[in-house]
Amino acid sequence: MGVELTALHWIYVSFICIIIALMIWRKDTSLACMVGIFLLAITATGSLPLSISTIFKSFVYAITELLPTILVISIIVSMSKLLTITGMNEVMIAPFAKFIRTPTLAYWTIGILMMVISWFFWPSPAVALLGAVLLPVAVRVGLPALGVAMAMNLFGHGIALSGDFIIQGAPKLTADAAGIPVSDVISASIPLVFIMGIVTVTTAFFLLRRDVKKGNIPQSEAVSIEENEVQSHLLTRRMKTTFAFLIPILFGLDVVAMYYFQLQGGDATALIGGTAIFILSLLSVVAYKKKSLEQITDLFIQGFQFGFKVFGPVIPIAAFFYLGDSGFQTIIGEFLPKQSHGIVNDLGVALSSVVPLSKEVGAITLIGVGAITGLDGSGFSGISLVGSIAKLFATAIGTGIATLTALGQIAAIWVGGGTLVPWALIPAAAICGVSPFELARRNVVPVVTGLIVTTIVAMFLI
Repeated sequence: MGVELTALHWIYVSFICIIIALMIWRKDTSLACMVGIFLLAITATGSLPLSISTIFKSFVYAITELLPTILVISIIVSMSKLLTITGMNEVMIAPFAKFIRTPTLAYWTIGILMMVISWFFWPSPAVALLGAVLLPVAVRVGLPALGVAMAMNLFGHGIALSGDFIIQGAPKLTADAAGIPVSDVISASIPLVFIMGIVTVTTAFFLLRRDVKKGNIPQSEAVSIEENEVQSHLLTRRMKTTFAFLIPILFGLDVVAMYYFQLQGGDATALIGGTAIFILSLLSVVAYKKKSLEQITDLFIQGFQFGFKVFGPVIPIAAFFYLGDSGFQTIIGEFLPKQSHGIVNDLGVALSSVVPLSKEVGAITLIGVGAITGLDGSGFSGISLVGSIAKLFATAIGTGIATLTALGQIAAIWVGGGTLVPWALIPAAAICGVSPFELARRNVVPVVTGLIVTTIVAMFLI
């Protein structure tokens, strides 16, 4: 399973280290990412004009990949702003306020709801469903917006997606690559997923509570509503009550439709986004009447301004990391070795080929390979590689193929599926109005702690 590492691979690794260092120092990464893109392009093509244009083309590629997320976040923000202006949010959060009375209850309630919904529909639509309704409740009882984002992120993109017990997209990919039944991967992943989850979310909760007491949590960057913008008179009490029932019903029907029509991922997110547009339009017509045409447009503008403001710092870093996968061939061209499966996957294969074979080293290697393949921000692109490497180690060791496969899957998705890579966790960060980079930094210690504990447990299970 050897692979040829070229100058392109080493440039990519070097800039990963630079970008991580800048994040740790709380510095912006845009310039480093653009320099990295240029160096990769000039090394591959040897052409200065092509290398300069590659920076722009990589931005276009990143925006194209992120556009569905940008749109749904912008639309949800537009709808949320209208709910606040009309006073609808007060009516809608009243029932939840009765149950969520403390920051602790808010964190665990939102997290568990997010996990359950994500098992059935994946995390992105679940973020849109929960964030718009429960964020105001949680903030009101004292849980910072960053805490809400962490709860949705760790429970949804972490626990639910890494196990993927219901939809079974992730275990199907890893099981096929490892040559074992899906049921074996799921069975082996159950203890590891929950150990990883419990350690991570508990660590995150205690660190969050500590920092709240010390006053170290940044304020929300969500769209603010000035007191003079709130126009509760636009709707009568009866109208507010009607919409308070109608909006949850419409989103509830979305959930039914997702299940009945087996809508997942992007399709499910599109359904949520379309429903939000319908609610925004209907509520605007009822509230503003003849002025609704202008108001709808104004709300969309404000939503898109917020969306691109949030995504602006993320596009350069996403553009760089997309070059680690299929984006390289699309943006720069066929300049990698013939046997290459992308820079990130090549690095994972190279790592697995230079370490000695034992169950302890196997567990550590699978965690490492999974984490490396997750750096492209999808979490799914490298899990087939994880399955094949798990098969290689299990064959040499003589046991543990299912456990190794599940372990690599967990590492790849926790890192790349949306808890550590900034652009992958944008949905939760944007809905809560916090910096995706700050959310990623907050997640590092809990997730790394969880991975270490899970790896040690896996060594005993192999």
